[in-house]
Amino acid sequence: MGTRRVAVVWRGDREARRTATPQNNRFHRVFEELAAIGVHAEPAVYDEEFAEEVRTQLLATDGVLVWVDPLHEGKTRAVLDPLLRDVAARGPWVSAHPDVILKMGVKEVLHRTKHLGWGTDTYLYGSAEAFREAFPERLRTAGPRVLKQNRGNGGQGVWKVELIGSLPGGEPAVRVLHARRGSMPEELALPDFMARCKVYLTPDGCIVDQPFQPRLPDGMIRCYMGADKVVGFGHQFIKALIPPPPEGPGSEAAQPGPRIMHPATAEPFQALRTNMETGWTPQMMAVLGIDARSLPIIWDADFLYGPRTVSGEDTYALCEINVSSVFAIPDQAPAEIARLVAMRF
Repeated sequence: MGTRRVAVVWRGDREARRTATPQNNRFHRVFEELAAIGVHAEPAVYDEEFAEEVRTQLLATDGVLVWVDPLHEGKTRAVLDPLLRDVAARGPWVSAHPDVILKMGVKEVLHRTKHLGWGTDTYLYGSAEAFREAFPERLRTAGPRVLKQNRGNGGQGVWKVELIGSLPGGEPAVRVLHARRGSMPEELALPDFMARCKVYLTPDGCIVDQPFQPRLPDGMIRCYMGADKVVGFGHQFIKALIPPPPEGPGSEAAQPGPRIMHPATAEPFQALRTNMETGWTPQMMAVLGIDARSLPIIWDADFLYGPRTVSGEDTYALCEINVSSVFAIPDQAPAEIARLVAMRF
């Protein structure tokens, strides 16, 4: 058996493709670990402009690792995903496969798995009519909510919505805050805000509705997974959906804190690790119809702290699963990625 070849795909322009080497990009540790186990890994910088060139390159490999966001400067994966499906159908394995992303790497998964231990009071609106009929009453009775478009990244299409009273004409008024960095709270009529959200209700889109988590200022825990095992954690004091300080959204106080990385063995997160490895991940796989070999080689689950139990223990609420482009990653992850790549052959 000859040397196995793997392509590492990320988005870039023609110049980035021409000059890419295993050493001059943020994935250099992954390249190093793959080389250490005898796998030849090559850069495969992607853009729609030269998609067919990338397809030809990928078909000459044994496997493909992909790091491409669903939304990037107005570009989507509308061309890339069919390309990757075609490549996978012709022999090379692809991680993460677009069909797996559509099962677990979209916000709909929060609704499909809401009955698991990571779930919350979650609803899904698949049409403007369903959204119009149910959301106003839910907002009135359940308190502040967080709405999320089905597929996005960087806070795009994620909104905190809270009822603040009524306008002179009797329409309910809301305060909304977009999760995109630099956003400011807005106050407007609820129907006007809901009209803004119709863009998320595309034929293959939806809006997911979750309760706002009051412990958001305690930070977000990113649980990094190598297939079905935890490979590390990242804890960050995020500022998304938290109103900016008086100094403004561009001030230092408004910026998120650094993501502090921890190994899988970190004591504060062992209860979460146990839940992920022995309960929630296998349960999710069963619900979504994903077998062990199809699990992404690297993915993560973002958790917020839920209400404490009577005995003072933390609970966790899933707010997102990231599959398309998981980075930065813990120090232990590149070696685990390489180990899991070797198992695919």
